[in-house]
Amino acid sequence: MFFRKLPGVSASGMGLRLSQKFIFLLFLSGLVTLCFGALFFLPDSARIKRIFLPRADSQTPAVEPDTTAKQHSKKSDKSHDHFKEITPAKAVTSAKIKAISQKSSPTSEKKDAEKLTVKKQEDQNESKRPPPVKPRFAVSKPVEQEMERRTVSSKKGKHGSPFDYEKFRQCLQKPILGAENGQPSDPQTRERREKVKEMMKFSWDNYKTYAWGKNELQPLTRNGHVGNMFGGLRGASIVDSLDTLYIMGMLEEFEEAKSWVEKELDMNSNGEASLFEVNIRYVGGLLSAYYLTGEEVFKKKAIELGEKLLPVFNTPTGIPRGVINLGSGTSWSWGWASAGSSILAEFGTLHLEFVHLTEVTGNPTYSEKVMNIRNVLNKIEKPHGLYPNFLSPVTGNWVQHHVSIGGLGDSFYEYLIKSYLMSDKRDEQAKKMYYDALEAIETNLVQKSPGGLTYIAEWRGGVLDHKMGHLACFSGGMIGIGADDGEPEQRKHHMDLAAEITHTCHESYARTATKLGPEAFRFDSGVEATATRMSDRYYILRPEVVESYMYMWRLTHDPKYREWGWEAIQALEKYCRVDKGFTGIRDVYTTSPSPDNMQQSFFLAETLKYLYLLFSDDDLLPLDDWVFNTEAHPLPVIRTECMQGGEAGKIQQQQ
Repeated sequence: MFFRKLPGVSASGMGLRLSQKFIFLLFLSGLVTLCFGALFFLPDSARIKRIFLPRADSQTPAVEPDTTAKQHSKKSDKSHDHFKEITPAKAVTSAKIKAISQKSSPTSEKKDAEKLTVKKQEDQNESKRPPPVKPRFAVSKPVEQEMERRTVSSKKGKHGSPFDYEKFRQCLQKPILGAENGQPSDPQTRERREKVKEMMKFSWDNYKTYAWGKNELQPLTRNGHVGNMFGGLRGASIVDSLDTLYIMGMLEEFEEAKSWVEKELDMNSNGEASLFEVNIRYVGGLLSAYYLTGEEVFKKKAIELGEKLLPVFNTPTGIPRGVINLGSGTSWSWGWASAGSSILAEFGTLHLEFVHLTEVTGNPTYSEKVMNIRNVLNKIEKPHGLYPNFLSPVTGNWVQHHVSIGGLGDSFYEYLIKSYLMSDKRDEQAKKMYYDALEAIETNLVQKSPGGLTYIAEWRGGVLDHKMGHLACFSGGMIGIGADDGEPEQRKHHMDLAAEITHTCHESYARTATKLGPEAFRFDSGVEATATRMSDRYYILRPEVVESYMYMWRLTHDPKYREWGWEAIQALEKYCRVDKGFTGIRDVYTTSPSPDNMQQSFFLAETLKYLYLLFSDDDLLPLDDWVFNTEAHPLPVIRTECMQGGEAGKIQQQQ
């Protein structure tokens, strides 16, 4: 009806004069202005939000940080990433809206003077309002307090169990770096040790120049390699090198590495990562650096990464799968693994690191996860006492009866004896499982060649494959360090077995043109300790042989182990050293091998560290106090009574 009164619309039947129409329209427009005008002309949109969007103050948009802020966040400790969801910008914006809302919310319609006062005050607030705030830490008091709370929590552990680093140092039986940093008194040995240090510096300097922040150096093309093994994590060579740099006294380089870890090591990756490799290189490397130095940044990073690995245990059996997305926490098995199985050497090589995560956090979840793995393995039926390499994480049953002390199985056995030693010889379950497994290995796999070489064959459903991989050559050292704690009548036998296996692995080196060992060697068709397939003839700077040299030197002080180590150094220098680093080679049986253009991170973490320790005095990282994870990162023996202030601590302090 109203629109019929507008100009051009017939007014028939209404009987209103023109002046009356004008007055009526004037009244109507005034009413509309009075009722609705305020909604459009008030200076602060917060009123409209309060009327129509009562929850809007909890939905304030995030302020996109500018370039400076992004750079700042990269340089900040990555533990602050926990606060990205509650940035100071959001906190400040939300507080302002709430304050304005409170000031502009009269409980009832009062006098016009009161309305004018409120409006004037809001106008002043509006004029003083700063431009959008860029996110920076320590702006909001609540965030500041939360950061402080988490810092304290990181020192005490999330479960309130403080890790006392000073007490830990007191519980060590000997100084970490020995009386004189392991400096040998013999001039020749000292010279050889310095050569290893020079090799480390050469490797590090070229990595820093051409591949800084990448995972590995490609020395021929002079660039960095990232790969997809670490799920988007970077700096594998940096993290792997931390403890090597420290024990070699390369403190300037160590500080460079520490600074990178603090400012650039970003755990917020979103790619597929090998659980095994991330654990042994990153978690192990960071924990080792923390225990050696007491620097909190390493502990924080290790804990942050450890938390990201926990979802991998969410399987029906608790046996983790081999691949995890560090961003989403989803996990799956390797595509090549039989029937979606998990790999013994992967899920069986978590114990040392996860027990230490519990030690520094006070959170028992980490140790519970790996103890469950051991319990599953302890209960399951084992063919001839052997542990096959493939296990279903769904059913908990073996998938294939393939047994190897080399690839796919190796470090599981290593972690059994080292778990026992790391527990201050209290972990009786680990001890029993190790010696039972060793007995089964001797009974079923240990062989003697016609030429008198002792080797460990592989087992495929009851049929022996007379092959031994380079990876299996760690077993000489493993059997050696476990010899003292078995049955007393077996000690000499175990030491002899360790020496024989180490000798066989040395022979695999001595029988090549380069004096470096192949990836795998065979004992059949009249061949001994020699690769017979082209696909087995390469060497990628692996450490397992010199690892056994180091352990056997420490256990026997037989000078041949240092001589064998020096042979390896000379071969590395001659065939693997190029202008800008070290590289693997494709054929150890030719004196002009082609390089593979890859300086592996484990060359810095393991090969050079073991060689350096081989030519150092035994009090540099003494075996009474330290065990090495399978990436050669030293982790301390856990002396629970001492840490709790018991008598053991007093005894150790007297020694």
